[in-house]
Amino acid sequence: MYQESFPKHRRNICGNSLINREIITSVVVLFTSFRCETCSKEEAKYRCPRCMKYSCSLMCVKKHKLALSCNGVRDKTAFISVNEFTDLNLLSDYRFLEDVGRTADAAARRPTMHSPATKKLLYCLRNKARRCNIDLRTLPIGFTKRRENSTTFNCMEKKFYWHLKLIFPHCHAEYTLKGVPDDKTLADILKPYIDPVESDPVVCQRLKIYTVAPQSDVQILMKIENRKQNSVRYNELDASRSLLDNLKGKVIIEYPTLFVVLKTLKNDMVVLGQGKHIFIS
Repeated sequence: MYQESFPKHRRNICGNSLINREIITSVVVLFTSFRCETCSKEEAKYRCPRCMKYSCSLMCVKKHKLALSCNGVRDKTAFISVNEFTDLNLLSDYRFLEDVGRTADAAARRPTMHSPATKKLLYCLRNKARRCNIDLRTLPIGFTKRRENSTTFNCMEKKFYWHLKLIFPHCHAEYTLKGVPDDKTLADILKPYIDPVESDPVVCQRLKIYTVAPQSDVQILMKIENRKQNSVRYNELDASRSLLDNLKGKVIIEYPTLFVVLKTLKNDMVVLGQGKHIFIS
């Protein structure tokens, strides 16, 4: 978890990825210049592989995970610039590809995933979406989003029931919805979460920054797919229109993921056509 702090001339990479004692000692010395970012009192001893926050003790580690909804697991697909790319990053990528290969091989051995009924269902789902001017794309077997997706199409009602994920970045919270009808407006979808009257008390407390804000400040964004990792852009959606109308003309990978932000707060998202940046505080 200290891989970014290792000096080049002291790296010791072998088949088992062992790190010698000298490197560990140098990392401990390096941490003496950092304070714990949770309590701001003690010297840092640990660094979270996920969010890179410094902590001094197990208690502070648990506090930072709870406050930021951090799972402490390093993001193996995080963007790393060429200037910061090291041998350890290369080794990590190599092992990540090995893990992907093993997962794909294990999934290929599951006969139910390759049954004609499953393939026909996915083809029908993509075809129905195409008729609604939605470019729905499904991932290969073994991917998490492919396994999570519960989207269906009701032929009798001629309506999609979407698997939907809502992300509230200002509160580091996310919620998964299943069976959301495509004729439901985004405003109605968000009511159980940010409406001060209709929202669940527990959810309301966690998303308090949204519930106390005027509804006019709420902005719903959706990531534009097929862009480079360092050039992410978002489409702004219309809360007064239905989910189906908002998805028309867009590329959806497995299921929609909506980001709910506040215009008055800064964040790091760039909305297409507006060219403005916000930094989540």
